[in-house]
Amino acid sequence: MAEAEMETLVPALSITGASCQGCTKKIRAALEPLTGSTDRVEVDLENQTVALPADTDLADAAQRVTDAGYPAEPLWQPALSVSGATCQGCARKIRNALEPLTGAPERTHVDLEKQTILLMPGIDRNDAAERVTEAGYPARPLNDEEPVEPEQPEQPEQETNRTHKTPEHDETPEADLPAPASNDDQVQLSVTGATCASCVATIEKALMSVKGVTGAHMNLADNTATATGDADPDALVQAVESAGYGASVIEDPDAADEQKQAQDRKQYRDMMIKMAVSLGLGIGLMAYGMGFGSMMISDANQLTWINLGILTFAVMVVTGGHFYVGAAKAFRHHNANMDTLIALGTGTAWLYSMVVSLFPDVFPDMARHVYFEASAMIIGLINLGQALELRAKGKTSEAVRRLLDLRAKTARVIRDGEEQDIPVEQVRKGDQIRVRPGEKLPVDGIIVDGSTRIDESMLTGEPMPVNKASGDEVSAGTLNTHGSIVYEATRVGSETALAQIIRLVKKAQGSKPAIGRLADRISAVFVPSVMLIAVVTALAWFNFGPDPRVVHMMVAATTVLIIACPCALGLATPMSVIVGVGKAAEYGALIRQGDALQTAGKLDLVILDKTGTITEGHPAVTHVHAAEGDQAELLALAAGLEQHSEHPLAEAILERAKSDGAAKRSVTGFEALNGKGVQGELDGEPLRLGNRRWLEGVGIDLSDLDSAARTITDEAGTPLFLSRGNRALGVIGVADAIKQDSEAAIRRLHDAGIRVMMVTGDVQATAEAIARKAGIDDIRAEVLPEDKAAIVEEMRRKGHTVAMVGDGINDAPALAAADVGFAIGTGTDVAIESAAITLMRGSLHGVADAIQISRATVRNIHQNLFGAFIYNTLGIPIAAGVLYPVWGVLMSPILAGAAMSLSSVTVVTNANRLRLFKPRHESETQEGN
Repeated sequence: MAEAEMETLVPALSITGASCQGCTKKIRAALEPLTGSTDRVEVDLENQTVALPADTDLADAAQRVTDAGYPAEPLWQPALSVSGATCQGCARKIRNALEPLTGAPERTHVDLEKQTILLMPGIDRNDAAERVTEAGYPARPLNDEEPVEPEQPEQPEQETNRTHKTPEHDETPEADLPAPASNDDQVQLSVTGATCASCVATIEKALMSVKGVTGAHMNLADNTATATGDADPDALVQAVESAGYGASVIEDPDAADEQKQAQDRKQYRDMMIKMAVSLGLGIGLMAYGMGFGSMMISDANQLTWINLGILTFAVMVVTGGHFYVGAAKAFRHHNANMDTLIALGTGTAWLYSMVVSLFPDVFPDMARHVYFEASAMIIGLINLGQALELRAKGKTSEAVRRLLDLRAKTARVIRDGEEQDIPVEQVRKGDQIRVRPGEKLPVDGIIVDGSTRIDESMLTGEPMPVNKASGDEVSAGTLNTHGSIVYEATRVGSETALAQIIRLVKKAQGSKPAIGRLADRISAVFVPSVMLIAVVTALAWFNFGPDPRVVHMMVAATTVLIIACPCALGLATPMSVIVGVGKAAEYGALIRQGDALQTAGKLDLVILDKTGTITEGHPAVTHVHAAEGDQAELLALAAGLEQHSEHPLAEAILERAKSDGAAKRSVTGFEALNGKGVQGELDGEPLRLGNRRWLEGVGIDLSDLDSAARTITDEAGTPLFLSRGNRALGVIGVADAIKQDSEAAIRRLHDAGIRVMMVTGDVQATAEAIARKAGIDDIRAEVLPEDKAAIVEEMRRKGHTVAMVGDGINDAPALAAADVGFAIGTGTDVAIESAAITLMRGSLHGVADAIQISRATVRNIHQNLFGAFIYNTLGIPIAAGVLYPVWGVLMSPILAGAAMSLSSVTVVTNANRLRLFKPRHESETQEGN
């Protein structure tokens, strides 16, 4: 115990919402299982930080405090400038090198974009720089003590997009959320050689076998694999290569995308050439056999067919060599995939034909048929199908490419009084940038000179340009449509809202919803099952088929191998997810994961926060009623209290006091009481401003103010009661206007069969008035923030699939508790990581849009999976010959090859239909794709 008392605790977490000793007690209790004792936790309410022992796992600590209702983030400071760190492997080495100083690798943050190392306060920077340099990455200490901007609460004077809450909400104004941390625990690989769902299963299994990997996902649609955990990237590459595929670490996603597009264009051209050669030979062989000779071997044409067989073999190697190489690799690693089926099918047809050509006397007369043309044409048709599939795949990522195209290539910065154009990568925080009409904004920032209209439609979906003037925030990728402005860069590189949107969309496009895991389970046994069916088919024809049995056996078995299409199964889900996530992004809905995309379509209850979600979030004073004295004195006292507060309601009261010329009174001992209001002292008497429940609870008689309060609530306002000592002085009404489109958006939710509930800290009468205006089905009033999550859980227990819609970090517990959490934001707020889906424009239409897109996407996935299953369920038996006993029909291997190619192209084409989908509004039919 003595050691614990002497232990030095260092500031470790930044928190929001903690304002009293009760909050301190909750935070200490939440961290006790981690630290071993509440004595090893210090909460600084003034600076909103938590100090912890040096060896504490900060990620775990932050999560525990957040779960307790106080959103928390690790508190880092930029400490070192580093060079040569280019990938997550470099970051891992740096963290390990600093572990003796920091206590744990997780207590070091490496910003690869800015080549900066962030450390906890108190770390010896000179020692840290030496250790990083010795690890192979030259580093030097930074003298600038400026805290990490994303990790710090926003200062009041800079809060241009704050969340507006009433005292009853028990919430503090929202600070800018921290920018998403770089995915230090994720490594993304570019994979080559994967062709089907069986390849996906093999690669994921190989990655999961690497030490430190906790999750792995292969996306066949864009040929990338993502491994989650603490694994060496080189080990991941080696694991994929050991499974028979090529792999490389993606260090620069943009460069990787450009390289992949170039490779895809080249691959498309190569496949079309190979298709032309193999189909040309196949058609030529068929024409020769049918027109000038015979497909049956005789003494007259035996030598000709032997030579044609050798030519066919050469063409098969040149145009289909990748299939045989892939099959050989799979065989060496005890796997089987689509290449295996193609190689076995075409190889069997060619080998049989060659043996017949060389030794015709061994076979009965009717069994001397050759199938060289089938081998060539099958390869040609499959190459054609893969080329068309590749072309269609390229269209699915148009949403991301459009986002990438928004980025400006250069910026016109003002340095030393002169304007100069520089690459956007060289723009630094604090640079002043001039943007003329018609130009894109290169980075995020704040206007310091000029006014204009900014087209933000590409980021938020809002069609009309927005007026911007000095002090307003602007975002990279938006378009300056009117005046010339100068603005100061605040976020550059990967920190900009546009960069984070691109990163989020890509991540979501690579995720796998639950419905996709059904295809995974089937694909794991698909190819071996097809091979077994082919063997059974061959034996059945050999033992029970008509003459020539050998020919029928070979044709049926080959057709079974060729017609089976595991690639259609592998593409069914990821293709639709890529298009669906991209389509949602076009409408300003940023989906973080595939499961959210799927679940959003099942919602039957949407719970809405009130302030900033249904309403504008800009409260204003509408009523001032004084029980004694005049209105000016009432406002002066209220303003005296609120001048110490950062709450949005404080701003409303201060603005009204200023406009009415009411001078603020000098109040001491200010204290904000969450869920109640604010209090202080004036001339030795307690001065309180807050809700009815609190003031009546401390013995204040408010009966004389009932009529005025009722008038306020009837008009959807919030009454704030002011008392001095034991006397009620009056009531101030504050109202927040309902957004113009909230009512229409809620009608769209009703049209979709979804009930809407509002939870608010406001009094019942105010909540009912707002619900009537907006058309809300159910309300829960006078709710404290910590109770919102309980309401969500209650609704889920009743069998509802629940969405929670809030305005960011203050609603985090409820957002996390819901089946799908929607965070309302604006184009410049970085509220991207706080919910499953983030709406870039502050409109509830985004919720309806996301739900409609979800339903369309899931319906599209069902169509793809149904088509793939039905194709294989019907195609394989027909290929095996089930129609022969009744109609005497046996499918040709050539037709099987065409059908197999068509199945994949059909899946990809159907997924691309989603690109044409548009969410329907009230006057239109809700469903439809």
